[in-house]
Amino acid sequence: MRVPPAKIYFPEEDRREILRQIDACLQSGQLTLGAIGKELEAEFAVAHASPHAIAVSSGTSALEIPLRVLNCAGKEVLVQANSFFATAAAAVSAGARIRFIDCDPATMAIDPAAVEAAIGPDTVGVITVHIGGFVAPSVLELQRICSENGLWLMEDAAHAHGSSLDGQMAGTFGVAGSFSFYPTKVLAGGEGGMIVTADDAIAEEALVYRDQGKASFLTNDHTRLGYNWRMSEPHAAITLSQLRRLDEFVAHRRHIAHRYDEALADGPVTPLVIPPNSFCNYYKYIAFLPSSADRTTVKKRLRGEYEIGLSGEVYEAPLHLQSVFAPWAEGSLPGAEELCARHICLPVSAVMTDEQADMVVDALQAVLVP
Repeated sequence: MRVPPAKIYFPEEDRREILRQIDACLQSGQLTLGAIGKELEAEFAVAHASPHAIAVSSGTSALEIPLRVLNCAGKEVLVQANSFFATAAAAVSAGARIRFIDCDPATMAIDPAAVEAAIGPDTVGVITVHIGGFVAPSVLELQRICSENGLWLMEDAAHAHGSSLDGQMAGTFGVAGSFSFYPTKVLAGGEGGMIVTADDAIAEEALVYRDQGKASFLTNDHTRLGYNWRMSEPHAAITLSQLRRLDEFVAHRRHIAHRYDEALADGPVTPLVIPPNSFCNYYKYIAFLPSSADRTTVKKRLRGEYEIGLSGEVYEAPLHLQSVFAPWAEGSLPGAEELCARHICLPVSAVMTDEQADMVVDALQAVLVP
């Protein structure tokens, strides 16, 4: 394709360093919970201004572990509806009763007013999601609502490596934040996730939960109902290499996004507005089609006629409309339903060229304007 939906980038020198680190761990025999993972945790904590960072096997486990520590079993957790399966599935797996909350059409973030209206006697917490890497200013209102109602706030920051609001890093607005290193993410570790928290107790418990609930690595005394949520040393080496290029990756993504912003200012699609005080990593470049356009047709034509692949939506269908979550669906959530149906994600990566960005804009114009 002339413009692929996304592209993973590992420069030659990074590949050599990754192989050197993997060879070292193969020689030592420490293939999990070793020195590379500790180095990754330390550097990730510094990069995201968090006292603690705990490496785990996936973004999903980075969600579920704090939820287990927070003891949400049998209690109600409010979950943003326009998110990935794992956001809600982690809460269900931790034993929570979930309730889906609508998003704000202006930001794609959870709607604070809808959160406040949904709080009941069994509600213990809220999970918000930084869609596309955008930390919406409304997270400050969520903090206030949670504080005043005795609830915890947790951030699904799977998209938001390096993103911030008013200089405060994603993942540090709530009691814990979770990140993903799935291959499509800004930091492509292959698999893996990271928990960040300022809460010493959550950090200590997370270390226990990730290793089968064992009290320590060298014992078989299991004190918690944990699971195999460890990150392997090879995955840690890959992710560490990517983390050390985070600023570079985000700067280039922001450059491409700025080029899109300028080119689409008077075009047929409307970009999601990112306010100046929100530093977005542009994991996704989100824009909205005109009401007359059919997304499936647009994507098919871009791919078939122009060899341009749009990135996957965030998300194509809200959680409350997915069959697996039917037991928790309580009716329509119009904001999430409309935005999930109307938006597209333009290609963006750490190595995308200006010429490719211009191709995308020109092709969109050709497809959408008669």
